[in-house]
Amino acid sequence: MSDKLQKIMDARGPIKKIGVLGMGYVGIPAAALFADVDDFEKVLGFQRNSASSGYKIDMINNGESPLKGEEPGLEDLLRKVTDAKKFECTPDFSRIAEMDAVTLAIQTPFANPADLIPDFGALIEGIRNVGKYLTPGTLVVLESTVTPGTTKGMAKDILEEESGLIAGEDFALAHAPERVMVGRLLKNIQEHDRIVGGIDETSTKRAIELYSPVLTKGKIIPMSATAAEVTKTAENTFRDLQIAAANQLALYCESMRINFYDVRAGIDSLKGEGITRAILWPGAGVGGHCLTKDTYHLERGIEIAGETPLDYPENADSIYVLARKVNDFMPAHMFKLTEDALAATGKKIKGSKIAMLGWAFINDSDDARNPPSEPYRDLLIEAGAEVMVHDPHVLSYPNVEIEKDMGSVVKDADAVVILTGHSEYFKLSPADVKALMGKDQPVIVDGRNVIDPTVFVDGGFVYRGIGRGDVN
Repeated sequence: MSDKLQKIMDARGPIKKIGVLGMGYVGIPAAALFADVDDFEKVLGFQRNSASSGYKIDMINNGESPLKGEEPGLEDLLRKVTDAKKFECTPDFSRIAEMDAVTLAIQTPFANPADLIPDFGALIEGIRNVGKYLTPGTLVVLESTVTPGTTKGMAKDILEEESGLIAGEDFALAHAPERVMVGRLLKNIQEHDRIVGGIDETSTKRAIELYSPVLTKGKIIPMSATAAEVTKTAENTFRDLQIAAANQLALYCESMRINFYDVRAGIDSLKGEGITRAILWPGAGVGGHCLTKDTYHLERGIEIAGETPLDYPENADSIYVLARKVNDFMPAHMFKLTEDALAATGKKIKGSKIAMLGWAFINDSDDARNPPSEPYRDLLIEAGAEVMVHDPHVLSYPNVEIEKDMGSVVKDADAVVILTGHSEYFKLSPADVKALMGKDQPVIVDGRNVIDPTVFVDGGFVYRGIGRGDVN
């Protein structure tokens, strides 16, 4: 523990003003919750006034959420804290100098997973902005999911370079990874346990002071910065592995002409002390910002933060990377199911009209980051299909026309393919869908176990579904 930093903290007093960089799915709800804490006086959300995202500034300051889809309580909370003048969004990064604590919630994608090099461009820009205006005694927290070793490595180096201050002596530095899911952002931040890892004990204590008032059910779990980085990347990597296990089992069930969901229910029936064999749901692929990349952050962490040689079977692939490959394969399998179903009606992909239902990667949300729908659509277009896309929540996507009227998308289609489990798709009627399609043998392919295949087969459809070897 640095006596110097502790003395600076004591002189500065408790955290009152908080800055949040990154007005997205993580930063907006986090900032609103900070602003709702009585002991915090002011929260500033920092947002570049760019052509692509500058619109968020006015929306947030008017108490409106720029996030679409269902986010219970978020817009009400935004109105409350903006009306109270406790939360403000600004493009003026010089105001970082006013803050007692600054958090960064900025995306960290991989431009090319093959080379295991993350695209930290936006995060580095954010860290530099913080460093330029950093004052002694400020707490800086990375909430972004990062490669293990980043906080006490790259982030620390940039902050020190830009500020002329020393981490652990002049300012506090920590990693407190976000653990949220779209559709339940506020609930997750308040109720999930919060991982907090400082580069030293003083930094950890200051970060605990920042996050504790926001928690309603969750508790703080303190650890080192690197351990916190591994915790976040590993929990997402493990979930990706679990999904891959379900997807592979679903493929096995299809091959053996049995129902995956019968097998899943049978396995889940074994319960008792010390028994945990819960199997996740298979599907058309894994999307989003986290699971599609965090395996590679963890793998790269061995290169960045590993202090001793990794002892692992020689020439064996990482099971985590193999899981990523299985999940990335599922859109191609959806293409094969579509091709097979059309062939049963005497048609080919080429020249067929395919109605895709769902573009977002998650149910009842507008989150379309890395959607598995995209590679599936690419395969269809490459094969010569006419493709239309419906999504009730996604307003736009680069180079993809997304329709809001499902009827116009389904009309005259040769095949309807469900890629996302949006609530309205569970209400699909075989008679209505068949009438819109206008085909004697309409095709429906279900990638999310949304429809009852028996009902649709009885209604005259050719059906294919993930894991449904019994009816495929």
